[in-house]
Amino acid sequence: MDQLRPVYTPEYYFEYGLRRVVPYNYTYNTFCKERWRGKTLIDIFLEEFRDRPEEYYRKAIAAGSVTINGKERSTLDTIIKDGDIISHTLHRHEPPVTEKPIGIVHEDESLIVINKPSGMPVHPAGRYNFNSVIEIMRAERNGFNPLPCNRLDRLTSGLMFIAKTPKAADEMMGQLKSRTIKKTYLARVMGRFPDGKILCTEPILSISPKLGLNRVRANGKTARTIFRRLSYRLHPTHPSRSYSIVECLPLTGRTHQIRVHLQWLGHPITNDPIYSNGKVFTIDLGKGGAGEDEDIIARLSRMGKDEVAAALDYYDDMMEDYNSRKAEKMTGEVCSVCEAPLYSDPGEHELGIYLHAKRYECVEGGWSFETEKPEWASEEGVSELGNGVGDLEQSQEEAGTLRW
Repeated sequence: MDQLRPVYTPEYYFEYGLRRVVPYNYTYNTFCKERWRGKTLIDIFLEEFRDRPEEYYRKAIAAGSVTINGKERSTLDTIIKDGDIISHTLHRHEPPVTEKPIGIVHEDESLIVINKPSGMPVHPAGRYNFNSVIEIMRAERNGFNPLPCNRLDRLTSGLMFIAKTPKAADEMMGQLKSRTIKKTYLARVMGRFPDGKILCTEPILSISPKLGLNRVRANGKTARTIFRRLSYRLHPTHPSRSYSIVECLPLTGRTHQIRVHLQWLGHPITNDPIYSNGKVFTIDLGKGGAGEDEDIIARLSRMGKDEVAAALDYYDDMMEDYNSRKAEKMTGEVCSVCEAPLYSDPGEHELGIYLHAKRYECVEGGWSFETEKPEWASEEGVSELGNGVGDLEQSQEEAGTLRW
């Protein structure tokens, strides 16, 4: 839910490589969205939110934990109207995120350029609140009000721009929306990516906002991405686990754009829990838009509930059992305070994907910022896949600096 921000003080602690937040009482406040108008309260909760089971939401509404406009006790059949504010008070359990710090690439009097760790959301959203870039920076800098100028998916790592003042935020966001900024990402994808420069112009549509699922559809929004293979690694014993390191240049900024375009081309990111998930998209992994939306939504909705969300990359003899146990899903236990179902810790493969925002550059020569390559994209990372040493194939052109 969108929040009319209440004031709370987070209590962080670190354990097993994860940053955790002690559960706390919290009130969500959200204005009625256009798509909610005329729907019953229970239908909105069941259609839009998947954090807790249907039984929990029914009990919460009946117990008066959900109110309309701050005073009206609601019922399951309360009809939501334009202008209504829904408030939901609950004992909040946040998922842990990586304990890796938010890296500082550059800082001056108006701007902080950070290297966001993978698996950490930028803004409070869904089950995440204090375990977000904004709230962690706020806590670490004693009440500093971070003003993000760009966004990255939770699972994506890399460059972000955090303004210190509204004026600086407006200036940087204006630049980022213009055609003068070149954005370069790195991805590790399944199989041997094609030679040369590949331009994908397939439009992208949000299929399920609740599940965060986007797909190529003719009635979607315009999306354009240029790809070029940097290297290819042939696995010595499992050819299906061979992969390419690909440089990605998004020319538009649609949600999941790079991930969706790579899937469409038949080379999804190797550890993407959605777009390379064989349990969701079956063996063809959605290449060329294969698969019916309704079937995919049904299978995806089970992930993280009674099934583990894992990419096809993890289904081999050594890893399948380990990752099926070391992954976030409902444990069958409930909280002693609020009776909410409890989740296990996320597995390492759920804390990020092989997609990294490496470089942002003003083509007019004003500035450029760049991070180091993530380990999975370095030559060392490429040479250490699986249990054996494979061959790294890299052409003279690919070894040089790319010019777009």
